[in-house]
Amino acid sequence: MRLCRRAFLGLSIQGLLLSACTLTPSQHSALKRARVLVVGGGFGGLNVAKAIKRLAPECQVTLIDRNLSHTRCLGSNWVIGGFASEQSLQQDLPSALAAENITLREGEVVRVSHNPQRLYLEEGETLPFDRLILSPGIDFRWDQIPGMSESLSRQIPHAYKGGQAGLLADQIKSMRQGGTLIITAPQNPYRCPPGPYERASLVAAYFKQHNPTAKILILDAKSRFSKQKAFTAAWDRYYPGMIEWISNETEGEIDHVDPRKRTVHMAFNRFQADVLNVIPPQKAGRLGEQLGLTDASGWCDVDPMTFESKRYPSIHVIGDAATIGPMPKSAFAAQAQARACGVAVIQSLLERPPIEPRLINHCYSLIDQSHAISITSVYGFKRGSKELITLSQGETPPGALGEVEAAEAYGWYQLILEQTFG
Repeated sequence: MRLCRRAFLGLSIQGLLLSACTLTPSQHSALKRARVLVVGGGFGGLNVAKAIKRLAPECQVTLIDRNLSHTRCLGSNWVIGGFASEQSLQQDLPSALAAENITLREGEVVRVSHNPQRLYLEEGETLPFDRLILSPGIDFRWDQIPGMSESLSRQIPHAYKGGQAGLLADQIKSMRQGGTLIITAPQNPYRCPPGPYERASLVAAYFKQHNPTAKILILDAKSRFSKQKAFTAAWDRYYPGMIEWISNETEGEIDHVDPRKRTVHMAFNRFQADVLNVIPPQKAGRLGEQLGLTDASGWCDVDPMTFESKRYPSIHVIGDAATIGPMPKSAFAAQAQARACGVAVIQSLLERPPIEPRLINHCYSLIDQSHAISITSVYGFKRGSKELITLSQGETPPGALGEVEAAEAYGWYQLILEQTFG
């Protein structure tokens, strides 16, 4: 895709600003009284807070997070593959908001009341709101992998949130010559659908230089995966015989994991690892469930036009925690949702009808430091309905791997970081 990302994102913000140009004095006054709370300082939360403040500078926007320093998941595979430091994943929220006139509060949210609308923090502080936006990320379903637990993830790292990339990278570097790395990939939906396969690619690039007889085995809970044709073509070209993908149709579901022996027991077989990377099944971040926003799926179901919770309409949920039609859970998707949600919130505060958004996801996956593949999807609404559908989609054809997409991938990565944290 040759669309300039900077131009696309710039036009998106410009479009938001243009919609604010026809406000009456009373509408400006309404926005000045409005109190918007945003919980979660990742790609969703930071971008929606910035979008609202830029669209309606009069609004009182407060961003709340329990930590003022974040370890990003985006870019963690680069650390695991050995060509970036774990320190490069650290983001500082005060720096990200320094020029935005957004109030930043450090605190743990414990509950919400709906009449009156109040958010309660652990320290006893109470914050009134007119609109509440949550971007709580993901959590793990440890009960779905017998033998594994959160405490054992320091021994068998998932490296899918919370700063474990360096730990897994160290294990890979210390692996014996000719050893085996096993990656277990979860069932959909989960954060960053191509993530386990980019991880295998970048570790294979490391092995090719430092441990050329090593093997990578991907035990997948799915029968197909994102960018599959392009990934498998790349593996055949650059890492022949090193990466093996085994679907659930071949060996069945995971029965249990033995962390001490580093073994994965499937329905029909048992696999031994030297380094074991178990990526657990996932659900919405803890706060979504705590505030009663999740359904039986474990995710927060929202109206894709306004991002309002189908349980509590005054609360919006964006990013990985939300079910938003066919959109994947990715940093770019969260950023796109954040900007559209900002418009929806302003429209609701002005008692205007929602504006039907167009949403996009664009995602690169590195094969090595010089080659990448990508996928782009555009989403909109089926005519006459509120159902979000995929309007168009394109991805790198198998065999069309080149340095151009790798250069674009690095630019795409830097732009996302600049737009969110810069």
